[in-house]
Amino acid sequence: MTALTDLGVAAGVIRAAVVHVDDLGMSHAANQGGFAALAAGPATCGSVMVPCPWFPDAAARARADPSLDLGVHLTLNAEYDSYRWGPVLGAGAVPSLVDGEGYLPRTVEEVVDTADLDEVDRELRAQIDRALDAGIDVTHLDSHMGTMFHPGFYDIYLQLGRDYRLPLFVFRNPESEKTIRLEADGWPLFDGFCADSLDFEPGEGQTHNRRRIRELGRGLNYLICHAAEDGPELSAITDSA
Repeated sequence: MTALTDLGVAAGVIRAAVVHVDDLGMSHAANQGGFAALAAGPATCGSVMVPCPWFPDAAARARADPSLDLGVHLTLNAEYDSYRWGPVLGAGAVPSLVDGEGYLPRTVEEVVDTADLDEVDRELRAQIDRALDAGIDVTHLDSHMGTMFHPGFYDIYLQLGRDYRLPLFVFRNPESEKTIRLEADGWPLFDGFCADSLDFEPGEGQTHNRRRIRELGRGLNYLICHAAEDGPELSAITDSA
């Protein structure tokens, strides 16, 4: 049985995709591109990075259109060389979550090596609460850079979903007892996902995404996108633009 069957999708449909815009709030460029994708229809939902500088703008856009399907992109990393952000609770409150510069670490490995689990839990709850307090009708939770899928953090991720009664981005894994229990309890799970949204040459975005869609497997897929408006800001942040 696949998630399509669970959702009552018409017989004969063998695959479908939730097109998800990650990293809303990361920058003005991400907000411009991401909300445009949501308005135009290629994207069906997205998630916001609460610790980032452009989160207030993302929250204002969300309040202006309550129909938007927006989650919280749980964030423990600030991965760019010279564009950084820290925890919403502040470095003093969660010192194990920041690097020597006072920002969230660049890599998942750094977070795993240094993070105190209680501080992880408190920081992520603060991110969800800030999104709710900002007027966002939070519909789901997912994980920036997949950090919450590390075995040391996964239980926190699952508990946040339970406590806030919010669906999580989780895909079926028949070898994971925790995932099997989620499905048995009625949680929606994805059959597959594709996160390869940035690995293409300039001007090849449409071709790249057509290939991604063609290669999706059977069932319900989670198609991750990073939509952004090209320009000096984005080019200064990342060479993946």
